[in-house]
Amino acid sequence: MLNFTRYIRRFLPTVVSVLLTLLYPLAIWLGHGRVEPRLLALLLVLAAASRLPALKLRRGSRWWLAGALLLAALAIWNNALLPLKLYPVLVNLGMLAVFGYSLHAPPSVIERMARLSDPALPAYAVAYTRRVTQVWCGFFVVNGALALLTAVWASAAVWSLYNGVLAYVLMGCLFAGEYLVRIVVRRRHRRLEQPPDGQHV
Repeated sequence: MLNFTRYIRRFLPTVVSVLLTLLYPLAIWLGHGRVEPRLLALLLVLAAASRLPALKLRRGSRWWLAGALLLAALAIWNNALLPLKLYPVLVNLGMLAVFGYSLHAPPSVIERMARLSDPALPAYAVAYTRRVTQVWCGFFVVNGALALLTAVWASAAVWSLYNGVLAYVLMGCLFAGEYLVRIVVRRRHRRLEQPPDGQHV
């Protein structure tokens, strides 16, 4: 029971933060025209507060928190919706910074994740995880640009549709596509590592 309580305390803030991020576009769309932006900004403050436990562990979380609070302050000060719609842009910029920095200072983010299940990654797998990290950087650039375009020029409904649904569908497709490519790469290298017929190592 004690271990379960520790588990909840450790991961509950992360779960809450993820749920807030997923539901945020829907909440903004539902509140648009019904609730003043300065009140909707409290959602962004709540999302920022859910990241407070990570501040001591991740330096990048401090920059993310500062950006989120700045957007909330602008929304409250001007009673404007645009700063709230820029939150997905901030999320993509934050993820791009984390993934991009890991390319500059290895191991890459994807390599760290892969080593959780296989600490002894072969050389080809390290190179592959670096390439996947680069692909995710490209995704965050494109997704962030689309989030910015929908925030500035699209309606609240279109913004919510893209950032609350389509962006996650595209992310899921990238996950699935990478998984299939990983299987092909792994099988190819296993065939290359096998000795020719009739030979023994």
